[in-house]
Amino acid sequence: MNQHRILVVDDEPQIQRFLNPALTASGYEVIMASTGAEAERLIATSAPDLVILDLGLPDKDGKDVIETVRAFSDVPIIVLSARDRETEKIASLDLGANDYVEKPFGIGELLARVRTALRRQVAGTSVPSRFEANGLVVDMTKRIVTRNGEEVHLTRKEYQLLVHLVLHAGLVVTHRQLLASVWGGAHVEDLQYLRVFVGQLRAKIEDDANNPQFIRTEAGVGYRFIAE
Repeated sequence: MNQHRILVVDDEPQIQRFLNPALTASGYEVIMASTGAEAERLIATSAPDLVILDLGLPDKDGKDVIETVRAFSDVPIIVLSARDRETEKIASLDLGANDYVEKPFGIGELLARVRTALRRQVAGTSVPSRFEANGLVVDMTKRIVTRNGEEVHLTRKEYQLLVHLVLHAGLVVTHRQLLASVWGGAHVEDLQYLRVFVGQLRAKIEDDANNPQFIRTEAGVGYRFIAE
């Protein structure tokens, strides 16, 4: 039985009626909020382990809630919203949300995203020295990457890009976040540059670069590293 507490922030009664029993049946303790102000108060006072946040709240935009919360908490935030514009996803993630799920949604997908975010939170801030998934091994101590037992020769930037994706496995990472982390703040608009390097990296670690197993594209937003 999970002991994690999840705060659901949504003013739609039907969403609350759907998510409360679904999350409870999965072993989570659920608390609810209908406004941004109530959400900020509960995050500060009730210490939820994860927040599921709608952007269209009656008193303020959910992105403002993310910005406020990130000033005092690193609680994982999964945005759950009917807003499907790429700019909304990118803004939410760049402000500090950990993931983004569009309405309408499947409960199975949402629960998988919840598990991923909670696993990362439990792991804390320690950096793993070794990552392994489906024949791909990234040894961050030796700075060696192997695929099915054979060493993969990466450039320094390709390696840095892979490590950043691996350290955020299961979560979407925006173009700007990747560019800033690997190339620096002066390159956050160099999207074509990033696409070239992702293509090169896929060619080296994927069985089929045109049908990637590891590095999945989140259209218009960024990339998600799949580790399962």
